[in-house]
Amino acid sequence: MDAPPDPAQEPPRQAGVGGALDRRAELSEFLRTRRARLKPEDVGLPQFGRHRRVPGLRREELAQLAGVSVAYYTRLEQGNGQNVSAEVLDAIAGALRLSQAEHAHLMHLAKPKQHKKKPVGRTQQVRGPLRQLLDTLDGVPAYIAGRRSDVLAWNRMAAAVFGDWAGLPAQERNWARMVFLKPEYRELFVEWDQKAADIVAYLRMDAGCHPDDPQLAALVGELSLKSEEFRRLWATHDVKEKGHGVKRLRHPLVGDLTLSFESFRLADDPNQNLITYHAEPGSASAEALRLLASWGADATRSGATRSGAGGSLGAPPPDPRSA
Repeated sequence: MDAPPDPAQEPPRQAGVGGALDRRAELSEFLRTRRARLKPEDVGLPQFGRHRRVPGLRREELAQLAGVSVAYYTRLEQGNGQNVSAEVLDAIAGALRLSQAEHAHLMHLAKPKQHKKKPVGRTQQVRGPLRQLLDTLDGVPAYIAGRRSDVLAWNRMAAAVFGDWAGLPAQERNWARMVFLKPEYRELFVEWDQKAADIVAYLRMDAGCHPDDPQLAALVGELSLKSEEFRRLWATHDVKEKGHGVKRLRHPLVGDLTLSFESFRLADDPNQNLITYHAEPGSASAEALRLLASWGADATRSGATRSGAGGSLGAPPPDPRSA
């Protein structure tokens, strides 16, 4: 068996919000919350007694499933993962029934990769050809998302569907800030609770890859102070990769939209994703997107009015079907 992680006398510090996230605290809480969600019967263990002092599996039960000593696992759950091997982490991930994203997150926290130091205030850049590609996706809402859920570039249709991001300061073009701090986005997303949970899970994944990012820590700190819902979701330690799915929107101009989305990670920058939305051909949502495309800049300007003070919406542009 591998040499166990070096023990530390002091407990892990809580994750900070002023300069960087505490990787040891993140590892400790992630393992604890994953263990708490499993019951003995979920993993084929007998249930002895009705009164359990802790929710979910006990540490000794998890260690038994993973094939490691209780002391070894305990040190790991205390945040001491310096010498743990990939094989042991794989065994623990299997015992905890981790998803692929959760497994990757565990590896990031326990065996972090060394990243080259970059200037703290460095702005994320989108290549010119990518911006041109966005513009050619006529009728398809599309945007580039970067680190910390920042919106870096978008096309005209994305502005027509989600609002005029050009009217926001660069710092506020951030999905986490928009979803949790702007009331109009609660109205836009029919399943707002799921959208909020997804955004927090993406941020958690980002934090595992870049725990020393002060801008991410500052964002988490700001949202924790301003949104009780964010604090509750952040405490779950759920993680998720951007992928694909369906979003239901309640657009102020064209009504209900059901759109499928796809995420494409850029080969030359894994911190950036191209996100596209489309409607089922021949559906009411496809017709609504066509109307938004035909309204052009008028739809974007109306979206800007929607996101302005008071969240009011001006008169919609003329319907081209009545022309």
